[in-house]
Amino acid sequence: MIEQLQKDSLELLKQLISISSFSKEEDQTADVIEQFLQTREVKTQRKLNNVWAYNKHFDPTKPTMLLNSHHDTVKPNSGYTRDPFAPTVEDGKLYGLGSNDAGGCLVSLIATFLYFYEQEGLSYNVCLAATAEEEISGNNGLECVLPDLGALEFAIVGEPTLMNLAVAERGLLVLDCVSTGKAGHAAREEGDNAIYKALKDIEWFRSYRFSKVSEMFGPLKMSVTIINAGSQHNVVPATCTFTVDVRVSDAYTNEEVLKIIRTNVDCSVTPRSIRLKPSSIDKQHPIVLSGIALGRTTYGSPTTSDQALLSIPSLKVGPGDSARSHMADEYVFVKEVEEGIKLYIEMLKPVINGK
Repeated sequence: MIEQLQKDSLELLKQLISISSFSKEEDQTADVIEQFLQTREVKTQRKLNNVWAYNKHFDPTKPTMLLNSHHDTVKPNSGYTRDPFAPTVEDGKLYGLGSNDAGGCLVSLIATFLYFYEQEGLSYNVCLAATAEEEISGNNGLECVLPDLGALEFAIVGEPTLMNLAVAERGLLVLDCVSTGKAGHAAREEGDNAIYKALKDIEWFRSYRFSKVSEMFGPLKMSVTIINAGSQHNVVPATCTFTVDVRVSDAYTNEEVLKIIRTNVDCSVTPRSIRLKPSSIDKQHPIVLSGIALGRTTYGSPTTSDQALLSIPSLKVGPGDSARSHMADEYVFVKEVEEGIKLYIEMLKPVINGK
């Protein structure tokens, strides 16, 4: 059965690569995923470009686990020497846009779902969700359908990790800050220079150290990345705006970090979003222990994924290498997908009592 799942998964991945599925334009790949499942007699549900399904013997009295990955891609960069939509296998590598991020993960999770689909007596229900807009952290992807999926106990999020276990992931806050002074003529010592006021707060962002330090990530990181002020050389500026990139560790919530910042600076601080939360799963969670027993290592992921939208314990793991994501001439090894399917299944067997 696994060999057939591997074969079908690679054919599905080639089909997905051949279709343009930029974020917000994933309708055709959603169609393909839907058809792939329906031809295997799986009842699917769909909202916008998100497709999900449950195991055949769904039992509402049992907890549900989520298998999630995305089918949108970034746009190919200018360094491509191959047709990004031409799935080609050379030297064991399957080339094509989205092959590594996150097509290999998605088709491997679909295969895993199908492996358990008809089994009875599972201790967990299994929900598969192939979602959109991950690459832009869009509102019409996983976040859009979470309320429709029902209560979820924990999740596996498919992203390329070389099948190692990302047990924590940084959250992200992007802050728009405004320091306010008073305009005046530079030659007459008039006004209150907003740039000087901003400098004090910028220095705080540079030097402040949060008291709690993440075991996985170390200190929380804040970086001032954009600054803007002034209109002409002889006018003291009334406002100075700057942007701060905050990579939130699992030691804090986004709300806690925002409160600490606002307590310590004079400028106004407006987060663009607090949606992208830090996430983690206990190292003693059965799914983590199962992965470790299979020789997989644990680590903290510096990159953000749909895991940031989940408020349940979640593990990020999948075939492929994060270093290849968004690179020119993107590829995934065929062997990585084949082994990824096996490892997903072997990780889940002791957790959900699969056969």
